[in-house]
Amino acid sequence: MALLESKIHEVIVTTLSVDGTTHSAPMGITEVNGHFLIRPFKPSTTYENLKRHRQCTINYTDDVRVFAGAMTGHRHWPTLPCQQVLGQYLSQALAHSELEIVGFDDDSPRASFKGTVVYEQTHAPFRGFNRAQSAVIDAAILVSRMTMLPVEKIQQEIAYLTIAIDKTAGPRELEAWGWLMAKIKDAGIKLNE
Repeated sequence: MALLESKIHEVIVTTLSVDGTTHSAPMGITEVNGHFLIRPFKPSTTYENLKRHRQCTINYTDDVRVFAGAMTGHRHWPTLPCQQVLGQYLSQALAHSELEIVGFDDDSPRASFKGTVVYEQTHAPFRGFNRAQSAVIDAAILVSRMTMLPVEKIQQEIAYLTIAIDKTAGPRELEAWGWLMAKIKDAGIKLNE
């Protein structure tokens, strides 16, 4: 099967846990041939929730605290009920897409869930990311891979990303950045200050 399009979107995926609570996780999802591919690591809460429930919501947000918060224990964000699936979307989402899972490959170390959009809504315009917002997202990805990357790589990347934080961060970006830097330091990685 030829790929008609393939784009990676940095989003927040919300799934429904077995106890009925909403779980939010940042994820790079891929858009291929009109479907979204969600590829969570195994084991993970997102993997377990999607395997059991087969519905989720893709949240598009410019509040980078949600990305950083998922990596640092700040996971509780206000949500609203979805329209067509049993689940929730982030109340600060600029837009959201509600998905039904129509295919599943249980590969290791990452499964692949193929979702089709059953409902979409735009709540506010996306004005673009500033450099600090992009830096927070990149740092959150680094934190999610701390056990897989050499310490020197993390130190180099954070030193570079700090330039954008220093130049363009507002209060939300500074809060998110602080959470991420604390997590890195708690892992015993020394950063230049």
